[in-house]
Amino acid sequence: MPLASLTTVAREWGRIGVLGFGGPPAHVALLRDLTVKRRAWIDTREFEDAFAACSLLPGPASTQLAIFTAMRVAGRTGAVVGGLAFILPGLIAVLAIAAVSLSSEPPAWIAGFGAGAAAAVVAVVAQAGIALIDPRRGLVYVVAGTAGAVFLGPYVVAVLLLCGLASLGRYTLQSTVWPALVWLSIKVGALSYGGGYVIIPLMREDASAWMSPQAFANAVAYGQITPGPVVHTVAFVGYGAAGLGGGLVAAAIAFAPSFAFVLIGGPHFERLRGSKHVRAFLDGAGPAAAGAILGAAVPLLDSFEHAWQWVVLALAGVALLRIAPIWVLVAGGVAGVATTL
Repeated sequence: MPLASLTTVAREWGRIGVLGFGGPPAHVALLRDLTVKRRAWIDTREFEDAFAACSLLPGPASTQLAIFTAMRVAGRTGAVVGGLAFILPGLIAVLAIAAVSLSSEPPAWIAGFGAGAAAAVVAVVAQAGIALIDPRRGLVYVVAGTAGAVFLGPYVVAVLLLCGLASLGRYTLQSTVWPALVWLSIKVGALSYGGGYVIIPLMREDASAWMSPQAFANAVAYGQITPGPVVHTVAFVGYGAAGLGGGLVAAAIAFAPSFAFVLIGGPHFERLRGSKHVRAFLDGAGPAAAGAILGAAVPLLDSFEHAWQWVVLALAGVALLRIAPIWVLVAGGVAGVATTL
């Protein structure tokens, strides 16, 4: 028997989607407060195990946790309702911002806010990459990753083949936006390990065909400031590529794997979490994710068009020692607005 009605799921998960500023830590805290503390739908151990399993999957872990907890209290239909309720508020906000900021003549204060937030986001991205580094593991990461690749050999070959065919299709049909946009969205939703920031290096090269470096840096910043997962950034890029339709298609493709992983694999989460092969593979992928994120921070510097953005970056780096990233980004945006007055 379902523990909650679909109306309750839509309302509660929608509330989290509206209030979920601050990235995955905030999302997990809000979901835990709802399902474990206030409603007692799920016990603490099951919740923590579910989050651990979601963290082993590619794609946005907090989104997958939202889908799983909704399925746990209202079945598969509840998973769809809860997942959409969690995703849509931030998606709508990102698409609205994209419509304004990517217009031919955006308001000066919007451009200033984006430039300021984009300067601060470089420090936030660098901090996220550094946080993934575990200096105690060293070479063990490489050995574990190799072992994982050996045990999962057929799957690795299949993924590489898929990547190769998709890349071939992309360059063969490079005159058309849609194949490249679809491939970008697949990478974001199904092939990204190591947290939301990994999508930055996955998207940057493709996005350069549709928007300037400054616009892409703005997209990364707006994906952080709006509620919900940072994966919403892909909708901003999709809007830049093909308007509203591109934004919606990009988001649908990017989030579809999360629904599929949970709806199909949810009953097997405990076995997934305990798999030594999966753990070994991800132990090797972890350092690669950290390197990719840190590497993504460098090209974002190319977006700087004003000298004052370097000042914002320096102040953001100091502020992150004590202040949550979302407030650092907002402060950077406010500083940018101030330069337009």
